[in-house]
Amino acid sequence: MNLPTWLTLFRVALLPVMVAVFYMPFPGHNITAAIVFVLAAITDWLDGFLARRMNLTSAFGAFLDPVADKLMVAVTLFLLVESDPTSGWSSILLALTSAVIVGREISVSALREWMAEIGMSATVKVAFVGKLKTIMQMVALVVLIVQHEKEATALRLYHIGEGLLVIAGILTIWSGVYYLRAAWPILRGDMPVPPQRNPPDREA
Repeated sequence: MNLPTWLTLFRVALLPVMVAVFYMPFPGHNITAAIVFVLAAITDWLDGFLARRMNLTSAFGAFLDPVADKLMVAVTLFLLVESDPTSGWSSILLALTSAVIVGREISVSALREWMAEIGMSATVKVAFVGKLKTIMQMVALVVLIVQHEKEATALRLYHIGEGLLVIAGILTIWSGVYYLRAAWPILRGDMPVPPQRNPPDREA
């Protein structure tokens, strides 16, 4: 346990706070929820910065950090889809984009886990497009959290947030394809797969 790991745990602890504030019926609850989300996003940057600058890396921190990131995005998307103030194609687009983003995170996480199991984790390093899609996701989610009210002015800005989320979804697919291409030679059998020391139970 070190400072970056405590910051990551703090980010996880902020999630139920954001959910509670998001649904509380007081003026400005959406702005407050957005502030909590931004605070969590700042800790995401800060824990990585401190880990590199102070050389405070750990196996537990390396495991927990991506889990916290994906929880933050997935929980926020679930909130937005459930409370979507729009209808019709706009609502369908939000749900589909959210499904694409969450599905990509699950798929890439499984891919990277499998590559780590066979000792080839260096093949699927984080790419620039992956960082770009994360930034776009964060900006889009903040806009959507703040503007999820039903007033006409808020809805206009809400649609801007939806557009930003669609762009994030496209970048999400792009980065997912990048990871898949990096691992494809092994997946199709062009490269030998190193034997696993302790094969995991696939029923788990």
